Amino acid sequence: MHPELVSGSRDLALGNMPSMLELKNISKAFPGVKALDDVSVTFNPGEIHALVGENGAGKSTLMKIITGIYQPDSGNVSYDGKPLHFGSYRDSLKAGIDIVHQEIQVIPESTVAESIMIDKLITMGPTGIIRWDKVNAAAQEFMHMVELNIPPNTLIKSLSAAQKRLTQIARALAGNAHVILLDEPTGTLTKHETDNLFRILRDLKSRGVTMVFVSHKFEEVFALCDRATVLRDGQAIGTHKIVDLDTNKLIAMMIGREFTEAHLGRVNVNRDRVVLEANALTRKGKIHDASFELHEGEILGFYGLVGAGRTELARLIIGEDKSDSGNLSINGAPARIRNIGDSLYKYGIGYVTENRKEEGLFLEDTVRSNISVAIWPRLRHWLTRCINQRQEDSICHDTVISMSIKTPGLNQRMENLSGGNQQKISVGKWLAANCNILIIDEPTIGVDVGAKDQIHRLVRDLAETQRKAVILISSDMPEIIKLANRILVFRDGHIVGEVDDVDNPEKGYKDISHAIGAYLR
Repeated sequence: MHPELVSGSRDLALGNMPSMLELKNISKAFPGVKALDDVSVTFNPGEIHALVGENGAGKSTLMKIITGIYQPDSGNVSYDGKPLHFGSYRDSLKAGIDIVHQEIQVIPESTVAESIMIDKLITMGPTGIIRWDKVNAAAQEFMHMVELNIPPNTLIKSLSAAQKRLTQIARALAGNAHVILLDEPTGTLTKHETDNLFRILRDLKSRGVTMVFVSHKFEEVFALCDRATVLRDGQAIGTHKIVDLDTNKLIAMMIGREFTEAHLGRVNVNRDRVVLEANALTRKGKIHDASFELHEGEILGFYGLVGAGRTELARLIIGEDKSDSGNLSINGAPARIRNIGDSLYKYGIGYVTENRKEEGLFLEDTVRSNISVAIWPRLRHWLTRCINQRQEDSICHDTVISMSIKTPGLNQRMENLSGGNQQKISVGKWLAANCNILIIDEPTIGVDVGAKDQIHRLVRDLAETQRKAVILISSDMPEIIKLANRILVFRDGHIVGEVDDVDNPEKGYKDISHAIGAYLR
């Protein structure tokens, strides 16, 4: 046990910072893919260094090489001027380098103190008996450093997403981490929680901690980081001080061309055809008296803070949760949806979950299976029950092409794809199922600017060309204003307002955002 953990000394826990982490000429290839090609980058002590690029650019591979999860094919890593040869993630932790993953990785049934001190439990001499009083006291020190102001014996499963994220950072500090890699750390956080996290990260920077910050949100990169390194197709395009960059230059470096985000124009809604109607849907403690109509060719936005009732209402619609009262109609007829199977096969409703890792995808299975799983009943022979593999491959191949999914082939395992390509497949699965009503929950979370634009245009095409009805749930106000023709605003489990005519090009973003904000005050 480290003596500083027993004493609870914050100064000792963050002392003796190394000079820098340096990667030289790093290359890494997988079957069919060169993930990194001669990449060199230096991370200075006490800086927040952004690592940006499109999905599949090599960011995750580079971070896994830094932490010993992958070994480079060539090149070397040095730390404080000394060469590093990590054989595993455990070696990285011993050297003071830790990672906070995009997907929150905690043990739900453990306490906060157990999660923070999991490999540093203080025992009573050689007896092996854990001194929980000392464990809790040591954990409290690191909780204080990240301003996690809750009892150390609080169960992880009761925490908010922001508190779980802070627990992960506290765990890294408890491991005496001098370098912390942060992969999309704000993906599930509200603006207030994000602002609080940034304040904590700036404080850690002032103590000399080096942070590598991966984010697709440019406003975060410009607000927080000191320098940025851009990766594109596995190559390092350049490293610049943030003060020398602007959004257009950063995007051009990422995608190799100029990029403009134009308004997508009017949505051609058929107001005479209501495809889904909710009447006073209620689930106690989640959503109350929710009533609305969804029309053919419409993109209806659900906007509000996390936990305001948007996803909770979607789960009632698809039968994942049961309502206490209220009812649904589909195409003018009463609908009885008992589960997700009913919503898909009886009523043609698809749901793209915001939690693609746990609910939307089979990570250990292939790209083929993940795209076609929702249409297997359609592909089965009526007598043999065997799936028509030629038809399955044709549909999956078309989906990969239309979604610009980067994969060596249909047999690639999902867990080996980047987060953005996984998200494309979670959307493409329901497009392959040819749903007439599609609920898309946070469609571009963790997705780069190029993929985001592709998904936006796909969503618009669903409504405009294919005449689908779309419910779009998003915490990204520019995204929901860009895509929706009408927005329902949620607060505290209620629909508190409606903003219409959002797709009118003559309306300014500022006017629409103010109208939305007025309902949230």
